[in-house]
Amino acid sequence: MNAKSATVSAEDMQSDVNEAISGAEDMLAQAAASTGDKAAELRGRALEQLKALRERMHDARHAAAHHSRAAARATDDFVHDHPWRSILAAASVGVVVGLLIGRR
Repeated sequence: MNAKSATVSAEDMQSDVNEAISGAEDMLAQAAASTGDKAAELRGRALEQLKALRERMHDARHAAAHHSRAAARATDDFVHDHPWRSILAAASVGVVVGLLIGRR
């Protein structure tokens, strides 16, 4: 997964969350104004929508954890296969950060 697809996925997820919450809030507001079977139906639909959202968030969390573990394994493999490159990269980042901090 590249950075652009991760951003798009995060934006899509945020949009889905906002839409689901907004829909559930609307249904619950209508249920509060209604009585009897209509109110029960609206509350039930709102709860179903929130349950589906919870499941999607759970799936997204597991997918993110899976991708994070894969990235960590790839990084670990690279560092073990190319230790001097890794040391050079870390030292370079340290020098750049040091120069930026020293400018203040």
